[in-house]
Amino acid sequence: MYVPLMILLALLLAVILNSPRIRGFRFFRTLIFLPFITNMIAAGFAFQILLNRQYGLINAFLGQLGLDPVPWLETPTGARISLCLLILWAWLGYNMVLMLAGLQTISGEVKDAARVDGANGVQVFFYITIPLMRPVILFSAVLSTIGSFGLFTEVQALTGGGPQNATITPIIKMYGNAFGLFQLGYASAMGYFYFLVILVLTLLQFRYFGRSDNERSGRRRPREHGA
Repeated sequence: MYVPLMILLALLLAVILNSPRIRGFRFFRTLIFLPFITNMIAAGFAFQILLNRQYGLINAFLGQLGLDPVPWLETPTGARISLCLLILWAWLGYNMVLMLAGLQTISGEVKDAARVDGANGVQVFFYITIPLMRPVILFSAVLSTIGSFGLFTEVQALTGGGPQNATITPIIKMYGNAFGLFQLGYASAMGYFYFLVILVLTLLQFRYFGRSDNERSGRRRPREHGA
């Protein structure tokens, strides 16, 4: 749920902060990156208070709007959404810094040339910025996908894996089998299996998102020429 949204938000924030019109670039960059270095146990406890159904600040705000309280942490769907919000809050700044570093390697002359040819800001973003940012986006997507399988502290701090095991992650399942049930062989087998799953997902991401448009068109050219 959170990987595509986090990559999109990180890219948009990086583009905004990379604009020369934005003043206080370092302040906003530090402010967005700050949750990444915050203690996750304390952050999870704070989110529990904010999302509490009875006295949470979020439901209090919804009550001011005339809406019913939302059981954020009491239902499987609400718990997953709450966990995604915590992960977005914690890891958005890290991915934004990656995107920002990639944007600063793009020469401004390329964008200026596109604008001289008549391209507007939206066209420059989709046809210049995103293709040149493909390696950074792929790197961020791979890291986020691998990290989603290894979520432990965030889940333990906010939901504990519940309700109804809705937020159990592979690493928590392996930990429970290894050190709770002492099924070390079964936990080890799970670790190997999830390694293969992550490997396949990573290869798929490299296969479908790692190649540039030129490489794709280059593979089709021999067929077109032969035809």
